[in-house]
Amino acid sequence: MGDQKESLRKITTTLALKNEEITNFICCQKQSLENLEVNSSRVQEDLETEFSSLHSVLDDIKDSMVTRIKQERASRTYELQSQLSACSKALESSEELLEVANQTLCSSEADDFTQVTSSVTMAPAFRLSLKAKATDSMSHMMVDFTQEREMLQAIKFLPVPATPEILVSECQVCDNTVTVQWALPEPDSKIDHYDLEHRRTNYEGPPRGREDYPWMVVEGICETEYTLTGLRFDTHYMTFRVKACNKAVAGEFSELVTLETHAFLFKLDAGSAHQNLKVEDLSVEWDSCGGKVVQDIRKDKNRTNQSPMHSPARTAMNSPKRVPSARVGRDRFTAESYTVLGDTFIDAGQQYWEVRFDKESKAFAVGLALRNLGRFDQLGKSNASWCIHLNNWLQQSLTAKHNNKARTLDCPIPDRIGVYCNYEEGALSFYNARTKTLMHTFRTKFTQPVIPAFSVWNGCFSVQTGLQVPSAVQSSQRKNSGTSSSNTSLT
Repeated sequence: MGDQKESLRKITTTLALKNEEITNFICCQKQSLENLEVNSSRVQEDLETEFSSLHSVLDDIKDSMVTRIKQERASRTYELQSQLSACSKALESSEELLEVANQTLCSSEADDFTQVTSSVTMAPAFRLSLKAKATDSMSHMMVDFTQEREMLQAIKFLPVPATPEILVSECQVCDNTVTVQWALPEPDSKIDHYDLEHRRTNYEGPPRGREDYPWMVVEGICETEYTLTGLRFDTHYMTFRVKACNKAVAGEFSELVTLETHAFLFKLDAGSAHQNLKVEDLSVEWDSCGGKVVQDIRKDKNRTNQSPMHSPARTAMNSPKRVPSARVGRDRFTAESYTVLGDTFIDAGQQYWEVRFDKESKAFAVGLALRNLGRFDQLGKSNASWCIHLNNWLQQSLTAKHNNKARTLDCPIPDRIGVYCNYEEGALSFYNARTKTLMHTFRTKFTQPVIPAFSVWNGCFSVQTGLQVPSAVQSSQRKNSGTSSSNTSLT
């Protein structure tokens, strides 16, 4: 009976997940139908606009050429009419002179011969050119649109670039950077650039109807790979797609590829903070007046109690867990323990985070603590916490502390410290976050979950989470695994 019930529960869960996938697919298909209508109308309008523009160009050319024909006709008409008028007048003048000359020839007066001869000699007809100033041919105004007609008949839709494929095996996620590579099915010399889009998500499967984060676009990529740097991984995954573009049109997006972006992500538990610490998101400032931003504890409880792991599903890598919100007035650190804890405990894996602090702080500490760290306990002064402690009171010193034992560290004091924890190996290391130089390593055996812990007096600090373990830190850990200092040697 129990096995059958468990079997039914499993198949029911599987079916529910499948139904969710189908629902998401239906939403995507409906959205695709809407997009199809919009895109079809848009390209049809663009087509009509292009043809209207082409017609307009042809009409303009036609009008221009008709105008030239009319101007040529008017010019030649004027020339021919002018020449015709001159010839007509010359002919009329010649006929009059001929009549006078004939009458003179019949006369016997000698003086008349001399005068008429002079008039006939000066007749306009003798000065008139009988070569036509213009022809009636208009053959130079003829056109032949055979070539243009063939070009117009060859009009077709623009060639669309092929769809790229993202090469998952070549993609890399490391040091809070993501490198994506892709390739076309066949080489295409007409490709001008690529557009890459990426989106954060907490779901590995197909896209959901409504995602929590928008697509971010990187345009004008000339190569077939691109690296995103300086990322903060505050979700479990990142989804990518890419399209090729020529100088005229863009192709279809590639199939979606989802890459895991595992990193340690936590917030500060304001409910645990000493009343003199003002907590704002991931920043803390010591306030001598005891002021503190009051955060919505109820909302925090709802957020942290979503599931035992505070995640949609437990991934293959053990994820850090959220701790229940501290109870105000009871679990808050007090007295001289100016401490605040993170809201996520570590019980597996390798985790890394960084903290930037004011080097002029009178006192500052960063490290790990057990959940049962007393509300009066200062970091490093009991066996429930490990830390690096900066002291600027009277004289400056940097020490590693655990169980009320301290070791002075002979290294420059950085303004940003990286904290590395390998739970299974029992290693807690501190690094200069800028140079990745190892400052100190505690080696112990964690028998229960630990929590990031911070303390500040007369100063301030801010925490950066969502970071992967840097390659330089991993390399340092392998190199120093047998030589790092131990907490048992603290004096």
